[in-house]
Formats: sequence, structure tokens, C-alpha cells
Amino acid sequence: QLQLVESGGGLVQAGDSLRLSCTASGRAISGYAMGWFRQAPGKERDFVSGVAWSESITYYADSVKGRFTISRDNAKNTVYLRMNSLKPEDTAVYYCAARFRPGVPAQNAPSYDYWGQGTQVTVSS
Repeated sequence: QLQLVESGGGLVQAGDSLRLSCTASGRAISGYAMGWFRQAPGKERDFVSGVAWSESITYYADSVKGRFTISRDNAKNTVYLRMNSLKPEDTAVYYCAARFRPGVPAQNAPSYDYWGQGTQVTVSS
């Protein structure tokens, strides 16, 4: 069983930066593609970014391209999401997810097998 724990969320102002971390335990994440999703109140859980096991493939939602960067350190069993130039519309609970197909970072939530509990990101204007 793979457990995922997110951290790094918080309350920031528009234009600020945050780095989210997702630390895994139980199994090595090198066998998984990893993704970040977010869910705002009253809305569906949306894809933010995904990365293949070797970082050879990365995907981003159009709304975050050029501002967010996903990375992973398999030796530390951790995935990161660097978020720059944050906007109020980035406010959401951010979730880390793992998919047991390491080469394919899918962009839809049902494709992922394991989820963390989420970390809140709030961006004030």
C-alpha cells in the first residue's frame, strides 16, 4: 500500500510563490506516475500537473502553464509542485496522486490509484 502526505500549503498573497511537497511511504514512487490535482469549494477535482517516473514526460493544465513546475526526487520518495505568480483562482485544496503506470501521467482523476489527504492553498487578492 502506498501512502501519500502533502505539505507546504498556506495563505499567501497574489503574486507569491509556494512549493508543495508530497512524501510517499510504503512503496517506492519510482514505480508510479505522479500527479497533482486541485479542488475548489463546490467544484470538481481538476488536473493540475503530472509527471512520469523518470520526469521524461510532464503535463500541465493550461491555467498553470508557465507558472507551476512539477518535479520528483525518487530517492527521497517525494514529488514537488512549485507554484509561482499565484492568483486568487488558484485557491483550492491540492491533492497528490499516484498511478501504477509509471510512464504515463494521466490527466484524469479516475486513472490514479492512490491519493493523499490534501493541503489547502489560499491566495488572497
